[in-house]
Amino acid sequence: MHIDLNADLGEGYGAWRLGDDEALLEVISSANVACGFHAGDPITMRRVCALAAARGVAVGAQVGYHDLPGFGRRRIDVEPDELSADVLYQLGALHACAVGARTTVRYVKPHGALYNAAADEPATAQAVAAAVAAFDTTLPVLGLPGSCLEAAAMTQGLAFVAEAFADRAYLPTGRLVPRDSPGAVLTDPTVVADRAVAFARDGQVVAIDGSVVAVAAASICVHGDTPGAVALAHAVRNALTATGMTVRPFVS
Repeated sequence: MHIDLNADLGEGYGAWRLGDDEALLEVISSANVACGFHAGDPITMRRVCALAAARGVAVGAQVGYHDLPGFGRRRIDVEPDELSADVLYQLGALHACAVGARTTVRYVKPHGALYNAAADEPATAQAVAAAVAAFDTTLPVLGLPGSCLEAAAMTQGLAFVAEAFADRAYLPTGRLVPRDSPGAVLTDPTVVADRAVAFARDGQVVAIDGSVVAVAAASICVHGDTPGAVALAHAVRNALTATGMTVRPFVS
């Protein structure tokens, strides 16, 4: 049995650093690298790609709304054609940095508000999926199971990989609790590790109201900007391996 462990990396910008990319790359198997719109810049993108390649970590493009001040966590009203072009632009930017670091982009994951919008809005999901298909139809898309993005990926002939979040609370619907709600972000290593095992072994999670929600996932995320992210990632990986799971990228 195996499972992927991913985290958001490269989210610094200029003189500002966010998260410990180097430490997380020692633990995770897939790196969602910011592509410059919600966070990241060319030197950071190339550096993280090189570090990931040296550690055998898969590089994924984390595409977002053009929103550096809001860290991509604000819903922005963008026409589908414009959004698709924005996503395509970001893919091209990270691809160039990855090639320069002797690696390649191996999957795509939306970030923040775009992730949530693509989960629930068909037009947004289609815009994202169309951009990925225009760039490379062999790239899988990582997202919430049962989402609009999953349906859009299928219509574009893209592989879809279901993801679960170890450090986020869930609604009974299977969607994430909004970040501005109490208890939305989980920081206790034991709690986060137990949830990761439940995802990987049982395909389920206990929602914020106590109900059990089915979540079949091939990849588990620990956010790089969650407080104590490195400790959380270690706790998750140790718990998964203790149950006999192999942690490895979902892409070959």
